[in-house]
Amino acid sequence: MFLLKRFPRIILLFAFSALLAASAHAKVHKAAAQSKTPSSFINDDDIFMALREAAMRNDAANTRQLAARLHDYAIPSYVDYYRLKTRIGSAAPSEIREFFSKYEGTAIGDRLRNDWLLELGTRREWTVFDEQYPLFVVADDMQVRCFHLTSRAVKGVRVADEARALLVSPKDNGNACQTLIAVLYKTGQFSSQDVWAQIRLAAENGSTPAAKKLAGLVNADEKLLTRAIEKPTLVLTKGLGKGDAAHEIFLIALGRAAKTNLDLAVHAIDSAAAKLSAQELAQGWAQIALQASFKLVPETTALYWSHSADAQLSADGYAWRVRMALRNGDWKLVKSGIEAMPAMMRSQPAWVYWSARALREEGRKEEAEKLFRSIADQIHFYGQLALEELGQKISIPPGTVAPTPAELAAIASRPGFQRALKFFDMNLRFEGVREWNWELRRMNEREHLAAAEFARQNNLLDRMVSTSDRTRSEVDFNQRYPSPFRDFMVGATTSLGLDMAWVYGLIRQESRFIMNAKSSVGASGLMQVMPGTANYVARKIGMTDFKQKKVNDTDTNIALGTNYLNMVLKDLDGSQAMATAAYNAGPGRSRSWRASLTRSVEGAIFAETIPFNETRGYVKNVLSNATYYAALFEGKPQSLKLRLGTVTPRSLLDSAQP
Repeated sequence: MFLLKRFPRIILLFAFSALLAASAHAKVHKAAAQSKTPSSFINDDDIFMALREAAMRNDAANTRQLAARLHDYAIPSYVDYYRLKTRIGSAAPSEIREFFSKYEGTAIGDRLRNDWLLELGTRREWTVFDEQYPLFVVADDMQVRCFHLTSRAVKGVRVADEARALLVSPKDNGNACQTLIAVLYKTGQFSSQDVWAQIRLAAENGSTPAAKKLAGLVNADEKLLTRAIEKPTLVLTKGLGKGDAAHEIFLIALGRAAKTNLDLAVHAIDSAAAKLSAQELAQGWAQIALQASFKLVPETTALYWSHSADAQLSADGYAWRVRMALRNGDWKLVKSGIEAMPAMMRSQPAWVYWSARALREEGRKEEAEKLFRSIADQIHFYGQLALEELGQKISIPPGTVAPTPAELAAIASRPGFQRALKFFDMNLRFEGVREWNWELRRMNEREHLAAAEFARQNNLLDRMVSTSDRTRSEVDFNQRYPSPFRDFMVGATTSLGLDMAWVYGLIRQESRFIMNAKSSVGASGLMQVMPGTANYVARKIGMTDFKQKKVNDTDTNIALGTNYLNMVLKDLDGSQAMATAAYNAGPGRSRSWRASLTRSVEGAIFAETIPFNETRGYVKNVLSNATYYAALFEGKPQSLKLRLGTVTPRSLLDSAQP
């Protein structure tokens, strides 16, 4: 997706997200179902769509009436689920248990258990909650996990460390997690510093409601805290108040002010330094340093971070201290910054790779190679880079034996896959993905390969890719990296002289080959083309018959997307790393990120230090994909490092011109 309309995240409605409720076609079905009278329903699918919508609106009366009309529906478990979901707070436990008995071992059974656990946690019915929680298979609901820790905490079990590891993303912290923090504080498992760490984290993310809910625990002034988050300049201008809470709020205001005015924040902390403890000073500088890092301020950020050695950092804080060290070429700080990370964070492939690089810079070659080897067999960006550090290039492993007709028949007979196909046919992608993934849980690798092939046969390329991605010993790269629409793609890329492997790598990341994929900001189709960009590119290339309704047509979408990609590539001196970032976040941002460099850096460092989370991951994934596609297309080993290249600020390029 490119030319973003909002800063800084993109929320996709397709592919692998709990926000993915349906495709654009499903929305049409929803609107139609809502507008129809009972007598105008065409078939049972029509009634089911209306039932689903009524349940999502928590309309119990309408849900009951619609469910009564679906006596022999193809997927009865969902009819029963929607009927019960709207009454989860009033239904008798025996009725809920009867549902579990009837649909035990199904995706929708686990979904209802999720709903019931939330209800039980809200009511503080810990005995039944504790009975049901071990039976919750997916166990991916943040609120349920917080309730689980709360249940243990009220029984006197020490869960503080687990809670600290869990509570790292305030946007996921609903009422259940707020309750957990309160219980841990009141029972002595959390200190006031733990609570303030959570408040700072909420403020860092601009979550005023979450911060305010915790303020009362530590006797903080809610109005002052709100002002520190929303109008920090007023708090800093007034100066440092008395008491621990006032000091903490001042530190929060420093970080919030630094988002827009670094000089003001630095002046404020310098002015208050004599009244702040060493720990408070470190924390204040950490707040400022993080915002300076997001802005990629080159000269002073290292100085800001040097003042914060003893600060309690968020995950972003730990990461950006290292990222800015990478930008500055300070390998000593890269090493110490990674060593300071929590163990779980330090073990992530990104930090394993950069830690190995730092060790090699110190001359500790054997230790570095040991770390490189630990991730070099992993199929991702850092695995590829580690492999190259060991002197090898990226190649495609030997193929595996194709699934037999018997293996495919066994997959096709599974009820979960049958339900998934039904949902995909109705454009209910969220339900389809849930049923599909549920079936994959206990499969072996041969079955995963067969399920991926079954997905291909049913034109579900996104399911094929994600399913095949699960295998480790038996790997089929033709499943993982498909190249449909080759005729269109060859024509479009050849005429432009564009790298076809790169384009496929981008499509795999953008849409997973879902042809009618649509993002929350309006980008459409395989290459996620924005409406305004589509019109612009169509005019530039002389596509006189272009209409917005054609944007999802395969040939039109590829033509528009490849031409735009070629435009940004030329604008950014042929750098695939910068052009990929530009396709996602806009050319202006990519240019500004390059302009903030004080020296030439390898493309991997440029990618690692992109300040938008979405774009940073996007660039890594697209170029990793492209490298595998190139190995497939060309039949020979490839270099990701060569593809990433070197990124040099324009000022240095211009000064080098004769």
